[in-house]
Amino acid sequence: MSEATQEGLNDLKHFPLLEALLGRRSRRFFKGAEIPDGVFRYTSLHSVQALSETEKLLVLLACGANTSYHHLIYRAQAYAPSLSNYATTAHGRTYPSAAGFHTSALFFTDDDGIYFVDNRVKGPYDERDSEGELDLRTVMMRMQKDIQKIGNSRLDLPKEPPFTEPHNTWVANSAGSFLVFPVGDLAQHVLAGLCYYLQNKVVFFDDINGKQFPGLERFRSLADIDNPMPLTFLEQWSMAEVTAELSTSCYSGALILQAMGLGGWMFDGLDPFSVMGASGSSNVKGLGFRYDTSDSWPYPNPTGLAGVFEGFCPPHYATMRNAVDALCEKKFGPGGPFHPDTPGPWNDSAAVRSAAQVHDENFRQCVALQAQYIFDTFGKFPATVPSMFLITYLQAHHLDLEFYDHFYKPGSYLRTHARHEKLWH
Repeated sequence: MSEATQEGLNDLKHFPLLEALLGRRSRRFFKGAEIPDGVFRYTSLHSVQALSETEKLLVLLACGANTSYHHLIYRAQAYAPSLSNYATTAHGRTYPSAAGFHTSALFFTDDDGIYFVDNRVKGPYDERDSEGELDLRTVMMRMQKDIQKIGNSRLDLPKEPPFTEPHNTWVANSAGSFLVFPVGDLAQHVLAGLCYYLQNKVVFFDDINGKQFPGLERFRSLADIDNPMPLTFLEQWSMAEVTAELSTSCYSGALILQAMGLGGWMFDGLDPFSVMGASGSSNVKGLGFRYDTSDSWPYPNPTGLAGVFEGFCPPHYATMRNAVDALCEKKFGPGGPFHPDTPGPWNDSAAVRSAAQVHDENFRQCVALQAQYIFDTFGKFPATVPSMFLITYLQAHHLDLEFYDHFYKPGSYLRTHARHEKLWH
């Protein structure tokens, strides 16, 4: 690591959170950019400058690093004194997830390729010291090991509508930029939601077709089957929860851009289906996710990337019961949040993790019955929202300060932007 980079890291560690919050702005004009017309017509006099490996790792760290073991959720009246058993991973990340589901993962692209960060079920990147701190270098090194290259060129996405929104064609996913985008396994999130609600005595009904899920009568011991909740509530709520997860991931990245003096912004101006590879055009590969279509669906349904990021639904699992068992293994199996041998932050971690009620066969059957009904009835799981979900992006790039000096009053960028070249390069 160069002396300049070390100076940048030292500055980063002491950058005030309040300054990052109050100084956050979308700063889009990068070195090498051009706006050909209008009030902001300008051509950069600089060459495109890509981010260094250290800069990329720090942005990725902010967007989704593993930050050691999380603290779980403690108690609910419906099944006290058992510990709440909602989480699907034992470790937390830089952003929160509803009930600790953490069903998303990071993808990113630069001039050299497309990458996937596989840190969903890994152990902690570092253990906290007595002051609660993690070693930054250790976290960066561990995260680097979780990066998989899945493509040899920048994300294939035309710079024109409907693939790229009109106001982003000149800037988004441009040469030299670093584009990060978390993708949520919404199928897994809805499945975890079925488990969550059943643990709290709730089952669902098909409010789209006005039907009860057949076969729930035999699960009266588990839930109040006479007062089911609507399926559309579960799926819309889950989509909102995943949206919050993906957005806070990108927002965390946006804050570190201010602290490092990088330009960029978080946005949703790229077509998510095209990015995943479900545009229907053979010329637009995107991430290459497999997907299905139906005349009864308003949009294609991507289900995942084989061997990389597969949704908890068919065809990646033969049946929804198989997906339920896989989710239970993730929760209660070795390395899971409710396995006694999984370490944790408590004085007696084995006792804490063993205090959760394990989903038994009867419980799994009830969850699988509801999930399989959804898949059989609608031809997909979930029924009304995509199996894989993408909405927010974070782009990082090097600012062209002369553009801001030309058009803006002093103060349009932070001291970190003014000193970025000196501190980092």
